[in-house]
Amino acid sequence: MKKITSTILLSLSITGGVFTSCDIDRFPNNYMATDQVADNQEVLFDNMLNGMYAQLKTWSDPMHRLGEYAGDNMMIRGASTDAFYEFITYSRTPDNYRLQNFWDYGYKAIAQASNIINMAKETDDPEIKSKLGECYYVRGMMYFYLCRAFGRPYYQAPDKNLGVPIVNGTPSEEEISNLSLPDRSTVKDTYQQAINDLRTAESLITTSFKSADYASKEAAQAMLSRVYLYMSGTYENPNTEYADSARYYADLIINSPQFRLVSREDYMKSARTAPENYPEAIFVIKRLATDFPGFDYYYGIGGMYSNIGGMGWGEMYASAKYIELLDETKRNDWRKGDEGIVDARAKFIEPQYITDDNGKYTEVLRFITPNTAGTGYTYVQLPVNEGRTECWTVDENNKPKDRYPISLYSGRTPEEEYYTINYNGATYTGVIDYKMALNNGYPMFYITKCSREDNLESQLHSPIISRLDEMYLNRAEAYVKLGQLENARIDVNEIRKRAINEQATYDSNTFSANAAELVDKERQLELAYQAERSYDVFRNGGTLTRQYPGPHPTSDVLATDYRVTYYIPQTAINSYPNGSTLTQNPTSDEGVILH
Repeated sequence: MKKITSTILLSLSITGGVFTSCDIDRFPNNYMATDQVADNQEVLFDNMLNGMYAQLKTWSDPMHRLGEYAGDNMMIRGASTDAFYEFITYSRTPDNYRLQNFWDYGYKAIAQASNIINMAKETDDPEIKSKLGECYYVRGMMYFYLCRAFGRPYYQAPDKNLGVPIVNGTPSEEEISNLSLPDRSTVKDTYQQAINDLRTAESLITTSFKSADYASKEAAQAMLSRVYLYMSGTYENPNTEYADSARYYADLIINSPQFRLVSREDYMKSARTAPENYPEAIFVIKRLATDFPGFDYYYGIGGMYSNIGGMGWGEMYASAKYIELLDETKRNDWRKGDEGIVDARAKFIEPQYITDDNGKYTEVLRFITPNTAGTGYTYVQLPVNEGRTECWTVDENNKPKDRYPISLYSGRTPEEEYYTINYNGATYTGVIDYKMALNNGYPMFYITKCSREDNLESQLHSPIISRLDEMYLNRAEAYVKLGQLENARIDVNEIRKRAINEQATYDSNTFSANAAELVDKERQLELAYQAERSYDVFRNGGTLTRQYPGPHPTSDVLATDYRVTYYIPQTAINSYPNGSTLTQNPTSDEGVILH
């Protein structure tokens, strides 16, 4: 194995600071010096590989927040001083520590992967070459994730818009004293770097699939399917070459004996299942209970979505828009437990019902109205009588005040218990349900897709990077862009049949009339809370619409908006060495290049 001739350090000035001579002697965890590596290369190679995977753990937290909070699957109970609130409100600023963490951790993973590649690239050992393939996978994945956050959607002039800097390795001690770093490459070149790395990973990894905890040939193929899908243009103006490549790589995974779609029952348990035991898992960022000592569970991904085992803030809930999608086929009635779950994906939502002083539930009519300020929406839940003929407001002593007649809503079946009400001069439709706990006036629809891994009553969760269900949806979208609507319908129906039932599948006429919309809807339902939604909207030229309760702005966000891309962290720009430039993203729509 090739010797390392410079100190192995896992940060660049690109991640926020240039090393000084004083820094060189203090090695954090997973850092090592030349003499350590030279004397123990065979042993330390695996340690360095483990260090690379460890970088992904810290990276996965801001990765999730950037991707999911900017979408329409969730809402937050109120304004927050936390830096992630900017992701929700689209009030972009370059001075955001969570944005900086995403950048730093991403480039640290790139640096560590590159250092291992540079150390061992001359080896002929098949086992070592497979492990090198794992490094290429991680590096390619990082470039893709960084570029989709900081670069424009691929269909918008990828040869002109900027992606991220391509820096494959840390500088030597000699280079640090006269360091020069490249500016951002184009979106096109950044995607090509990701593809080159992922294809190299695909060719180098010859060991059999072990588990989703580790990069594999299949993980590289799954990521290539997604990368090409991002490059496949919009439904109105598709790039059929890239769409076919997305289909090709999805085919490889779907036809692989390593993975299979699980039953509806097992899918509903997927959040509780360790990824190594879940047949759809291709690659995850594996977390262990030991990663969360003390109160650290509060700060995990699931900690904002729920309180499990006494841990978690529980301040973000499923959006009314997402719940409406879940209820589209038939209402999910959580009062009945699993028997009331119509769409299996509703299993990951847990309404927080409350009881009165006698331990009994109170039935209410819950509906949504414009808020009093006229700037958004709010929930209303009013007690309802046993005969379902009226509901009422209550005074400060919880005594009935104003009464309102209600009637069954004709657009749904009676057993679903949808009712209409004329309230404050307007007619609304809502559902009869148990009274829910409120947080700042919002019913607490806990999200538990990111909690309870391995059946623990905690916020343990291994963030999902690739699973088999995504491959069916990748292929379905690719088929639509290729004009093969019947093939797309078959793939979408595979997911719907598992999630709901055979009756929920689409016939040819229904699907062909709305193919793009139905594929996107199924993708939103299936991949919710996996950090995909906001990117999925914009890469296809869509508009993010959030007309539902929450403190977020309710104005639409178009794919052409300058705020679709995050700002390059200002600390990264400031830390670039003299003579090097790191270009910022446009600060207004006038700076956006679309063609």
